[in-house]
Amino acid sequence: MVYPCCRDVCPTNVSEVQNGGVSDHFLIELNFPTVPVTDFNSAEASLISKALNDAPLIDVKRTTTADDIFVVLQSGKSVIEMEPRFDDILKCPGRGLIVSGAAPPDSEFDFISRFFCPKYGINEDPVCGSAHCALAPYWSQKLGKLDFVAHAASPRGGIVKIHLDEQNHRVLLRGKAVMVMEGSVLV
Repeated sequence: MVYPCCRDVCPTNVSEVQNGGVSDHFLIELNFPTVPVTDFNSAEASLISKALNDAPLIDVKRTTTADDIFVVLQSGKSVIEMEPRFDDILKCPGRGLIVSGAAPPDSEFDFISRFFCPKYGINEDPVCGSAHCALAPYWSQKLGKLDFVAHAASPRGGIVKIHLDEQNHRVLLRGKAVMVMEGSVLV
């Protein structure tokens, strides 16, 4: 399936980048479909808790498109401090684990997340776009809003500005990007 992809939000002149005249990033916006979640078989919740170093689970869902397990911990701080057990994540059902928690009220963020997918050779995705397509509708229901600032709390980390378009079932993800290559395709 092909989705509309990248659109410059703050256009950057390519020749200026090549000559070192522009800062090292610009903003892009990605437009993706929402990822619905469904209830999860609670019998396997103990496997997930163990994989997340015995973290107490507040909510567990399953994404309907990528078959990821969506886990909510008691706080964003719990998400940041949690030390995953990758060998145990490999034993969990589904493709990967989306782990999230509400950010503290005094934070600049609405929620915090991490995504683990060692079954596909990615122990921890630095900033997972597809995970945020499931996170946005979930947190929209919990927080009663459509616009968010999220923190992807991997070691590299990132900040994602999110807009949920409920009417069209779309998630707009906006964040910093660095141009590493430019090219043309002749068709």
